[in-house]
Amino acid sequence: MLGGWGWVDPYPHSEDPSLVTRAGGGISPELLECRRLPDRARWGLPLQSVCALGWDRAGLAPSALLSTRHGIFILSPAATLKSKQDELHRKALQTLERAQQLAPGDPQVILYVSLQLALVRQISSAMEQLQEALKVCRDDANALHLLALLFSAQKHYQHALDVINMAITEYPENFNLMFTKVKLEQVLKGPEEALVTCRQMLRLWQTLYNFSQLGGLEKDGSLGEGLTLKKQSGIHLTLPDAHDADSGSRRASSIAASRLEEAMSELTMPSSVLKQGPMQLWTTLEQIWLQAAELFMEQKHLKEAGFCIQEAAGLFPTSHSVLYMRGRLAEMKGSLEEAKQLYKEALTVNPDGVRIMHSLGLMLSRLGHKSLAQKVLRDAVERQSTCHEAWQGLGEVLQAHGQSEAAVECFLTALELESSSPVLPFSIIPREL
Repeated sequence: MLGGWGWVDPYPHSEDPSLVTRAGGGISPELLECRRLPDRARWGLPLQSVCALGWDRAGLAPSALLSTRHGIFILSPAATLKSKQDELHRKALQTLERAQQLAPGDPQVILYVSLQLALVRQISSAMEQLQEALKVCRDDANALHLLALLFSAQKHYQHALDVINMAITEYPENFNLMFTKVKLEQVLKGPEEALVTCRQMLRLWQTLYNFSQLGGLEKDGSLGEGLTLKKQSGIHLTLPDAHDADSGSRRASSIAASRLEEAMSELTMPSSVLKQGPMQLWTTLEQIWLQAAELFMEQKHLKEAGFCIQEAAGLFPTSHSVLYMRGRLAEMKGSLEEAKQLYKEALTVNPDGVRIMHSLGLMLSRLGHKSLAQKVLRDAVERQSTCHEAWQGLGEVLQAHGQSEAAVECFLTALELESSSPVLPFSIIPREL
């Protein structure tokens, strides 16, 4: 079975890609070269490159339009960075196409071409490529995951959720799939339903943790065969129940306040137990707690969110994800200076965190630091030109600064990008040989 401990490095590096081969034969060095490209290789595709590849204007990636319509918003140093990103992306796509020519029926190569097209928001083209891959590998976890994300980018959320549920049935230990399920449920059914899935993820995590302590966890994070789960002491995880037995179905938020402390008191993690096992095991648990915190914050239940963030901080107190969520909680409580400081600390830990930059930029604007807010948000769109939230935030700051024309362009860009935005970034799909 396919394991799924948390997020996967989308671009693993190889010292000599020409030496890497796959069982049953060699694989194109071009494909391996593409996999070595930095994460930023996927950002932005210039107009001339799109035309050279034969795509008509109706199919242009939003990032290509950014190159021509919104260059005035990019500072001179960033233009050089953007040009490099364009060059790297063009190289990535060209090498993948060469790999596809060498192995036209290879579903993995087709999957990577589809993923690369998705990353630059060529959604229809990506879907066409993926359909070819699914003809050969109908039950591949990554292909099904990408299909769900493509459906979500087209705003077909129910189709996306159906695909994810089917994939989870096949790969019940894959946390990547389950995080996407949470996001889809959040959009379709609201935070209460998504919290039910978070609770299931905690139970799955505890099961896998218990097996890891018995030596029954494989290297990929999956359960070993032939093992019987035994009751383990020392760690127990739970969230408040979404339903109340006395009154039937009720919103989790209405009962969480009275039951949260009891639920969290069941979590006991002595120092002898903390962080035994693979590190990805613990980073996955951190992300589950933070996901639950986000759902509680959406319901405006800050005490519950605070408990979840506290549990995540108990694992990794200086994690940029923890610092960021602490900042969001402080902001919701009205502690703006504290929120600003936490966002700054998170950005220090993760200087490329676009979500952090977005929140920090808006916070700086609220505190009256308009010029600095603009700079931070410009940095955000430079690093990830397909992030519609960053463009929206930049537009809001420009509008507040009296730059209405520039703000309108940002808003149009944000609207265009949001129309093809998946519930989670396409980059969560792992690239593995």
